[in-house]
Amino acid sequence: MPMNKTQFQPGMSLTQLIADYGTEEQCEQALEKARWPDGFRCPECCGERCSSYRRDGDVKIFQCSHCRTQTTLTQGTIFHATKLPLTVWFQAIYFLSQSKNNVSALELKRLLGVCYRTAWRVKHKVMEVQYEEEMHTRLVGRIELDDAYLGGENCGGKAGRGSENKTPFIAAVQTNEKGNPIATVFSQVNTFSNDEVIAFAKKSLTPTSTVVSDGLWCFAGVKQAGCIHQREVVGKGRKSTDMDSFQWINTVLGNLKTSISGTYHSIGFKKYCHRYLSECQYRFNRRFDLFSMFKRLITDAAKTGMRTEVWLRLAEE
Repeated sequence: MPMNKTQFQPGMSLTQLIADYGTEEQCEQALEKARWPDGFRCPECCGERCSSYRRDGDVKIFQCSHCRTQTTLTQGTIFHATKLPLTVWFQAIYFLSQSKNNVSALELKRLLGVCYRTAWRVKHKVMEVQYEEEMHTRLVGRIELDDAYLGGENCGGKAGRGSENKTPFIAAVQTNEKGNPIATVFSQVNTFSNDEVIAFAKKSLTPTSTVVSDGLWCFAGVKQAGCIHQREVVGKGRKSTDMDSFQWINTVLGNLKTSISGTYHSIGFKKYCHRYLSECQYRFNRRFDLFSMFKRLITDAAKTGMRTEVWLRLAEE
């Protein structure tokens, strides 16, 4: 069997991270380039000229030459008002982007040398960046679709699909002409209904795409979004795992659940399911260039607005 180039790509080594982003000055330069790739832009008047100085010899202040508005490098980004050095933030982004599987907040705490609450806050801010970036992902062409759940049975509670601890979500995988997986979308839903599937399809699927699903009737809702529905009924004596039609959706879901169960031991699926799903989706959709994923995540973090801990702990609407 030939070597899988995607799996065996080198990515970014820890040695290279320390060499390129080992000092605060290096991280500031990288963040400034990510936030203003074409040069400084005033957040108030979009002015292009500025002067800069360091307040108390620490925080770098940019002052617009036109309107005199002052801003810092981290103001209005995911790093807003942080007390952590940027080197610690960049280390966190490195571990969360270069790891093959997920990294829990507890493990991140040990890797970064910070308290658990800080590690939780950093991780959820980075996952929020991934979630907001993946909100606009749309699949096209041939798409495999399936229903799935996160969570398990509560002690003394219901088992199976009726468990109070299970969170439903829709999984979709786009394949190319050779039948290889290209991109995926995971979307949390309240229940598997026709309305939920229609809303998902209009948001995440491109019209005229061919959607392959099992016999669950709500999946016919993709036709309302202009997609072609190919229904493969899984009956007695016929398992979806044995059907070529669902090869990649089964593989992706298996890897997703293994990664989550092998990393996390206690997470709030009901409250934060959308972030944990987006974490896996973000890495999967950018897996072809592991080296550049680190820089892309920094750029995405610079584009994402301020997200406070209080806001992060609110349940997703």
